[in-house]
Amino acid sequence: MFDTPRKTPFIALIGALALVTCAPAMAQTTGSSAPAAVSSAPADSSAAAAPASSADSGSQAPVTIKHAGKLTPVTMFLDATAVAKTVMIILALCSVLSWTLLITKIFEFGSLNRTTDRFLEAFRGARSIADMGRIASSEEFEGNPMADMASAAAQEVELSRQAGLQVAGAHRESTISRAATAVGAVQASLAKRLSSGMQFLASLGSSGPFVGLFGTVWGIMVSFIGIANTNTTNLAVVAPGIAEALLATGLGLFAAIPSVIFYNYFQTRISSYGTRSEGFVAELMNAISRQLDRGA
Repeated sequence: MFDTPRKTPFIALIGALALVTCAPAMAQTTGSSAPAAVSSAPADSSAAAAPASSADSGSQAPVTIKHAGKLTPVTMFLDATAVAKTVMIILALCSVLSWTLLITKIFEFGSLNRTTDRFLEAFRGARSIADMGRIASSEEFEGNPMADMASAAAQEVELSRQAGLQVAGAHRESTISRAATAVGAVQASLAKRLSSGMQFLASLGSSGPFVGLFGTVWGIMVSFIGIANTNTTNLAVVAPGIAEALLATGLGLFAAIPSVIFYNYFQTRISSYGTRSEGFVAELMNAISRQLDRGA
């Protein structure tokens, strides 16, 4: 009924009206579908992350501490490495030797002072040089340094007499000089005798902490190696190395501290006895001089 040129604008107008009418509906459909797609993305990512995290957690097996709840110094030593064990054994042996030496020296100085007191009391009651020699060489005072000094002086005077030398009068000074030389030889050996073991105590006191420090450094190094190998800082990994490090440090201090304390103590005792022996030498020379003047 309409001509073709007239139909075309009319059809175009109807199509435009239809597009305007359907545009809001299409916009709502598109907007509602987009959030659904967005919301589905996190669900998918969480679903994908869940197996990954479970896989990661499953790949690391739980690490347990050896001897958990029963950790003692003995188990710490048994779990230590060979180097740390060697350090601990050396320190333990040195500690045992030092304590043995300490106890021995305590009894030695106690017995030495008691014997010296008895000898001085007997020596001061001597009436002649021969009497001094008899008292000093008696079995009761055998090994006492002051008794050995008196015995050496008395023997020197007696040897001079047996050699036909004059020990009194004009030859008095030479006799006293020979006696003093004999006493000096005994006194020189006294310092060596009393100082026996002191070098060991001094060496242990100065080097013991450093030996323990070497064990400490080794234990810490073992801990860092464990961290590097397992790629974790779990306490079960670092605990054995730290434990052996602390044990080595403790043994080093346990060996060194008593050695330093008793070294200073014994040095004081040695110095005190040395001063006492110096006083006895003067007393001995005066006693011999008096006896020579008396012709005894």
